[in-house]
Amino acid sequence: MKIRLEEVTKTFNTFRAVNDVSLDIESGELVALLGPSGSGKTTLLRMVAGLEYPESGRIFFGAQDATDIPVRERGVGFVFQHYALFPHMTVADNIAFGMRTARAAKRSKEAIADRVKHLLGMMQLDGLGGRFPAQVSGGQRQRVALARALAVDPKVLLLDEPFGALDANVRRDLRRWLRELHAELGITTLFVTHDQEEALDLADRVVILDKGKIIQAGAPGTVTRNPNSAFVMRFLGDTHTISGTVRGGAITLGDYVVGADGVPDGQADIFVRPADLAWSDSEQGIPATISRVIDRPGSRRVVASLAHGETVELDVAPEHALQAGQTGRLAILRSRVFAR
Repeated sequence: MKIRLEEVTKTFNTFRAVNDVSLDIESGELVALLGPSGSGKTTLLRMVAGLEYPESGRIFFGAQDATDIPVRERGVGFVFQHYALFPHMTVADNIAFGMRTARAAKRSKEAIADRVKHLLGMMQLDGLGGRFPAQVSGGQRQRVALARALAVDPKVLLLDEPFGALDANVRRDLRRWLRELHAELGITTLFVTHDQEEALDLADRVVILDKGKIIQAGAPGTVTRNPNSAFVMRFLGDTHTISGTVRGGAITLGDYVVGADGVPDGQADIFVRPADLAWSDSEQGIPATISRVIDRPGSRRVVASLAHGETVELDVAPEHALQAGQTGRLAILRSRVFAR
């Protein structure tokens, strides 16, 4: 099911949560809405679900205008961050709940039981149908919530911070599992997260929002390798800023030149990530002094100070012998330059 949002706007009191957003989500696509708190991502998701209505603009499911269709009639499955399971119902009854409503009343008891059994197997919950939510783990509860959303054969699957309440290891395992499940089912899926790693790991396409507007949208490789603004560069992972002045398409830092093609002359910032820097004992690079060395399993993180006062971090091989107080130079392997 293809979803189209056309110039959608939503205001709460005087706060513009979503501001003239247009977005196409292709049938079978898995799209992540990514952004800081207050960027409008959850409001956008709730409008697609029918839990909020836009004050202007239209929402289409395929060729059908779904803007004013009530949530119960949209055919969406919704998974919340905190599961929203019924504590007094068993796992199996939670999954079956949606199939027993008026919308799905034509299903027989046998058909419902078969569907629940199938979903328990699909969600790797075999043998847990008779337990109550409090008797299973957080990761299993989230799988129950997903099974309940899928039980009614939704046309669209919506997930609001689905792994936010889980610890890091469980989140990582569930991300891999959800990606495999999506590949198997092919349901158009839209999910909200503020976790950059989660969005980049899971999504076919990432939509980055800020202040109710789409700042950039594209495949994970596009938004990470070709960020279109300083905001996106800062938001996606560890980023360091080195100040400079652009003259004739380049920034000169002492005797080191950084290319800045297409950036107008004037004050600008060079954005680099730890992987974009390399330590060098040669004469080429930006003079730097090591202030700290942090050892980690399989890597070594170096904290260094530049002559102009900026502090940057970079990763070196574990066997690279470096220590605090050592001087050398930093080579910039990759960078993005944006005017201030």
